[in-house]
Amino acid sequence: MAEMKKERMLVMENGTTHRGTGFGSGKDALCELVFNTSMVGYQEIVTDPSYTGQGVVMTYPLIGNYGITDEDSETRIPTMTALIVREYCDAPSNFRYTKTLGELLEENGIPGLEGVDTRRINRIIRNEGAQRGLICDGSTPVEEALAKIKAYQLPTDFVSRVSCKKKWYARTPNPVYNVVAVDCGIKLNIVRMLNRYGCNVTVVPYDTPAETILSFKPDGLFLSNGPGDPEDVKPVIQAVKALRGKLPIFGICLGHQMICLAAGAKTYKMKFGHRGGNHPVRNLKTGKVEITSQNHSFAVDEKSLDGTGLVLTHQNLLDGTAEGVECVEDRIFSVQYHPESAPGPQDSSYLFGRFIDMMKEAKENA
Repeated sequence: MAEMKKERMLVMENGTTHRGTGFGSGKDALCELVFNTSMVGYQEIVTDPSYTGQGVVMTYPLIGNYGITDEDSETRIPTMTALIVREYCDAPSNFRYTKTLGELLEENGIPGLEGVDTRRINRIIRNEGAQRGLICDGSTPVEEALAKIKAYQLPTDFVSRVSCKKKWYARTPNPVYNVVAVDCGIKLNIVRMLNRYGCNVTVVPYDTPAETILSFKPDGLFLSNGPGDPEDVKPVIQAVKALRGKLPIFGICLGHQMICLAAGAKTYKMKFGHRGGNHPVRNLKTGKVEITSQNHSFAVDEKSLDGTGLVLTHQNLLDGTAEGVECVEDRIFSVQYHPESAPGPQDSSYLFGRFIDMMKEAKENA
């Protein structure tokens, strides 16, 4: 006889309740609610450290149908707070799968909620903005849930939670370059991409000083993605200030925001952010439009780039937000989106080639 699923519910900050059934962990979870518009790639989403502290509502209705594959994870220990879906599939069809999505969530203490009207939830987030929520037992009094939500403050230490505690290495056969990657919540596919382009990678904690980074004698510095407000990650901002112009620097997502903050620009929190693999971005240098994968709540204020030495290179075609900057003279550039394509699309992987070219040029001119 099939096990009865337990009634669970999502209570949102605006007072709405959404009743469904639970999967994964059965614990309660307070979080910031956001939505993701990707049609595939739920494993990469669940294991992306940038979702620390967030409950992700998937707009695509069927989740879990191809299971979980060990080698596709973006981190070894997922730190997402909760996952909310319309329909969860607990019987995957995929010759590569090693466990179900529910098993992954249960192993890592992440509650899942299915059977709710995700279109309604997503419209609320779209219209009212990202807000706090509580996933809890269906018998919990709504007033009690709302009191917990009201008392909940989003933490400011997310990067320190997910960053590695000591350096580690990712080496590749016949390396050409040595790259130091600052881990603010780095996705493993970024490391794989750097390896694929001939780089040995030394991954270091987020609070590694500039002098220590230089002691590794890197050919280039990479600044990773990660969760939370970029202004909270002051050690990285200070390191970028000290290292700008001394070696090639490439930043993605949170790394992009911290490069801009280090140059004197400003960031702001968006109404509901960008999350999904279908955002069109125009490369202002070539005119080409790239379909990109994104995951961020904060954006760089384009007007604040004046006087920083950084030039806007990419722009989002949906809302006009800044998506990329560069300073050719200092060999520094960054993008807001995820060119490592996990989950896809793969329009922007050329940016890793650009980082390689920059390191090659720096070596030749040294």
